[in-house]
This record gives sequence, C-alpha cells and structure tokens, in this order.
Amino acid sequence: MIDRLIDPSFLIMAVTAIAVFATVMTLVGPILSPDRFAGRLKSVANQRERLRRQNREQLAREAQRGLRKGESGGLMKNIVDNLNLMKLLEDPKLNDKLMQAGLRGQGPVVAFYFARFVAPIILGALTAAYLFFLNDFNQPPITRMCISVLALGAGYYLPGVWVKNLGQKRRDSIMGAFPDALDLLLICVESGMSVEAAFQKVATEVGATSIELAEELHLTTAELAYLQERRQAYENLAKRTNHPGVRSVATALIQAERYGTPVGSALRVMAKENRDLRIAAAEKKAAALPAKLTVPMIVFFLPVLFLVIMGPAFIRFQQM
Repeated sequence: MIDRLIDPSFLIMAVTAIAVFATVMTLVGPILSPDRFAGRLKSVANQRERLRRQNREQLAREAQRGLRKGESGGLMKNIVDNLNLMKLLEDPKLNDKLMQAGLRGQGPVVAFYFARFVAPIILGALTAAYLFFLNDFNQPPITRMCISVLALGAGYYLPGVWVKNLGQKRRDSIMGAFPDALDLLLICVESGMSVEAAFQKVATEVGATSIELAEELHLTTAELAYLQERRQAYENLAKRTNHPGVRSVATALIQAERYGTPVGSALRVMAKENRDLRIAAAEKKAAALPAKLTVPMIVFFLPVLFLVIMGPAFIRFQQM
C-alpha cells in the first residue's frame, strides 16, 4: 500500500482528481451556497450589541470585568495560554490584519496563534516523513533535512499569508462597490438624511453588490451611535478597509464634523475622486491586457494556427 501511495503515477492521478474536484466545486459552489448577507447582518448586530454592552460597562466602571467574562475557552485557548504563545509568536499588527480580513473578537486571535504553532510542526513532520521514509530521491540526508526545515518555515508563515490574502479579497470586494455606495451616500445626505441614517440606508442597498461593504457600513453606523467620539468611528472604518479612497473619505467626514463644513460638498468631491480612481484602475488593466495575453497566445493559439496552415500542405506532401 505504501508503494502504491508513493507511486508517481498514482500521485499525479490523485492531484489531477483533486484539481478536477476543486474546479467542479468552484463552478457549482456559488449556486449551492446559502445567502451570506443575513449571516453578515447577524454578525453586525452582534457587534452592535457588543458596543452597547461595552458602553454600559464603561459607564458602570466594570469594563475589565465584562471583558474577562466574555473570553472564550476551549482546547486552542488553553494551549495558547499555557504555552504563552501570544508572547512567543507575537505579531504587533495582528489585530489590524484580522480586522481587515473581517475576523473580529478574541477567537480568531487564539486560532491564529494556535495555527502558527501547529502548522510548522505538521508540515515539517509530513515533509520529513515523506523524504526520509516514504520515498527515495537519491539525495543526501543534509539536503532532505534542509527541505524539511524550509517546510517548517513555510508552515510558520502560512497562517499570515492566508490572513493577508483574505484581507486582500475583502478589500477588492469593498472597493469594487465603494464608488457607487459613495454616490448613494451623497444622494441620501443631500436629500436631508442624517449621516447615520444615510450609512444605514446605503448599507441596506449595497448588500446585494458587496456583503463586505454592507457589513462595514453597518458597523460604522453602530459605532457612530455608541462611541463617544464620532471621529473614532470614521477612523475605524478607514483602518478596517485599509484603502486610500476610504481613508480620504473618512478624513473628509472628520473635517466636516470638526469645522462644520457641508458634508454634501465633501462627499461630492470624494465621489468624483473615487470614480476617477476606478476609471484609472480599469484603464490600467486594459493597458496590461496585451502583455498578459502574449504567453497564452504563444502556448495555445500559435500551435493551432500552424497546424491549420501547415496541415493540408503536409498531407498533400505525404500523398505525393
């Protein structure tokens, strides 16, 4: 059975089967996936309830006690606390990265440190077992040991790469719908609605386009209602999205709140700038398209073209 598992043809067949299954699930998954918008709204409601609870605890001078009661337990948390992994594997920007990836609370922090501790061990052990016991690559032991150490390092950085990619996908989804949401926000403000009501309305309307942006706007609405300083709510929005366009809009709203300038004028300027940024990004992608199509054309189109052109001549030559 071990010989069967380490057979190169069996490994190629297994990888091909996994790739085909992943392709089928990628195509069928969006059709079978449930509606995530309701779940995200429930998460936002929980976040709003948490803000309300923190506000009440602060007024009652019992914030620290409430935070201790809200801590989650479990096997991962016990391992992280007993081994003091938050100190040994400390990442000073972890909270910001998790926030930008849409992961909030203490649970994702504990899961991240647990994964950073376990992933190198598992990946390094599997690599060493495969190199030393399951297959013979005719390589010296020092080479196999170096490959195992590289796998150990890759396992350490793997959770960080996953969180970074998750944050990048979330940011792309937000910025794809943000210019339209900003136009809707401008219309709501100029129609006489308050900033909180405008955020709430836009979050409801934009949910069909970008669930992530709707979630962020709902959170901003909750923070505007429960934080002592409205400036902090706008700064949190810019920090969670980590995009220059959203950061400029947050700065404009903060200045409008501080100096009493019309919010509609600031939003009109910001909406124009974000539309220009979206047009510039589209033009950049269009300009890079010929260079990206060069390799596919060489690999896929030119052989077929040569076959169509030279095929009849070769067949006639064979007949002659």
